[in-house]
Amino acid sequence: MADRLSLLSKDDLDLLDRYWRATNYLSVGQIYLLDNPLLAEPLRAEHIKPRLLGHWGTTPGLNFIYTHLNRLIRLRDLDVLFVCGPGHGGPALLANSWLEGSYSEIYPDVSRDKEGMLRLFRRFSFPGGVPSHASPDTPGSIHEGGELGYSLLHAYGAAFDNPGLIVACIVGDGEAETGALAASWQSNKFLNPARDGAVLPILHLNGYKIAGPTVLSRLEHGELNNYFRGLGHEPLWVEGSEPMIMHQAMAKALDDAADMIAAIQASARSGSSSDRARWPMLILRSPKGWTGPKQVDGKRVEDFWRAHQVPVAEVRTNPEHLAVLETWLRSYAIEELFDENGTPLPDLMSITPTGNSRMGANPRSNGGALRRELRLPPPATYALDVPGPGAVSAEATRIMGRFLRDVFSLNQASANFRLFGPDETASNRLDAVFEVTDRVWMEPVFAYGEHISPSGRVMEVLSEQMCQGWLEGYLLTGRNGFFSCYEAFIHIVDSMFNQHAKWLKSARALPWRKPIASFNYLLTSHVWRQDHNGFSRQDPGFIDLVVNKKADIVRVYFPPDANCLLWVTDHCLRTYDRINVIIAGKQPAPQWLTLAEATAHCEAGIGIWDWAGTEPAESEPDVVLAAAGDVPTLEILAAADLLRHELPFLKIRVVNVVDLMACSLQKCIPTV
Repeated sequence: MADRLSLLSKDDLDLLDRYWRATNYLSVGQIYLLDNPLLAEPLRAEHIKPRLLGHWGTTPGLNFIYTHLNRLIRLRDLDVLFVCGPGHGGPALLANSWLEGSYSEIYPDVSRDKEGMLRLFRRFSFPGGVPSHASPDTPGSIHEGGELGYSLLHAYGAAFDNPGLIVACIVGDGEAETGALAASWQSNKFLNPARDGAVLPILHLNGYKIAGPTVLSRLEHGELNNYFRGLGHEPLWVEGSEPMIMHQAMAKALDDAADMIAAIQASARSGSSSDRARWPMLILRSPKGWTGPKQVDGKRVEDFWRAHQVPVAEVRTNPEHLAVLETWLRSYAIEELFDENGTPLPDLMSITPTGNSRMGANPRSNGGALRRELRLPPPATYALDVPGPGAVSAEATRIMGRFLRDVFSLNQASANFRLFGPDETASNRLDAVFEVTDRVWMEPVFAYGEHISPSGRVMEVLSEQMCQGWLEGYLLTGRNGFFSCYEAFIHIVDSMFNQHAKWLKSARALPWRKPIASFNYLLTSHVWRQDHNGFSRQDPGFIDLVVNKKADIVRVYFPPDANCLLWVTDHCLRTYDRINVIIAGKQPAPQWLTLAEATAHCEAGIGIWDWAGTEPAESEPDVVLAAAGDVPTLEILAAADLLRHELPFLKIRVVNVVDLMACSLQKCIPTV
């Protein structure tokens, strides 16, 4: 690669620095200003928000990265998606999307002028406004950041099957301390450069989290470099605090990274290399709260944890603090950034990409607009012949596996379906999928290996969090998938489930956010069948968590047999903007319904099984036996049979529930 130490001209440097200053000014304005957005008059206490909320510390680094990615996109005509890992990086993304124009296109009332700037400031962390993280309201975002640890997983999920995409994922050094993020670095072993896009992780070492130093920032340079090389990455370093030197270094590092990505992909796509790629990553070491106040009240702020949230806190009541804030705001020389009407100066806009090349307008950040319906085979092809209730035995999930096998086949050309899960695909009896695809594997494949290859579409790694995060990123960028897991271990992603459910709920309220494919869980090895695992595996509590959400977001299905599971699987793959949880056993079990009966039963969600009860027509039962799920269904049928013989005079009604959230028990259980 060419030496680019003097890559940028003086004019280039000036333009980049002015753009960065503009984003920093807009970010500080969001945290502090209620009025006087262009500082047209001396700053007064009434110009300040009554409650100061937001996080400054990570923001200037995010703005710096966004500014330089803009340059790279324009220079090379790249397709780049921006994933913001730092939890409260909202000011940066809002500032940049407003400055590039994508924000005002979605929210016309927040125009690119003085009035729009003021609305941008007032919306931020304000009643009826937007939160301080990159919520669904934020253009260009697929990652909320309200909870730390999942950014890199979302980035890789977005890159799978998107061969022209580069996902720039900024990982905060506080976020890097979480278990999910620590595992995420292994995702590079599952990214196939011949067919997938690229992920460019950018580890932002600003040294501090809320009130103390971060682990990675205190590692010696060589140790940290070796750590990431050991994980299979090629670190490119950008370190310092002097803006002009840092601009040159960042431009060179991003150009080098783009060259490396292009070379890796060209080699893989030409067939000249099958070795696992050593993908580039950037390590950006810059001061926390960069360009903010150095000290407040004689205490260190910049490059220290005090810059984390609101560096100058008593602005409305302390004149000295108000003066510090005004000096800080005016240090960005806003007269060089905006005209008297608050419109960004025309030459400043020459750095931004145009149209969908803007990161705030990247179509993949609104994946529902790209979503294509899956081609699904007819369930009747796989239907089990059931001559009568209990007449045959079968493994329900094995039949589901055959259905999913053909979903893979029918959507091979579209490359928009993947199966995710820990090392349990075969254990869960879904191994029919290996007739048409493999587990994806970019590490060495031995001659005696089974069903592993770089071209596989089954994503297996022994981390439920990685599987969850990958699938979320895959769905949020317009694709479809299933997550198969043991019931007891799905608790590992409880919080991730909550965050995704909140995203869906918030996104539904935004007309510009288009519906994405549903997140589908299959939970097997369930609480009722732990013959050899014992008490440690008996935990149906994930269901409790799910049903706390409203039924317009979640559905919980308990198919009692194979034909019901077929219908439910087909149905869930057709839904959107939901989280579907299917609980189904994998062991041989009696089968109860034909496909036609299963279809009618599942469409209703709940039903009376007349053939299993003893109540005469047009009468009220003495007892109602109700169940949801395969093993409970077997148990109540056994109980009904026992009661029939022991108490033949008893009028028994048997009720079966499939859809826990949509059913109405009133039509099946008499009023007492």
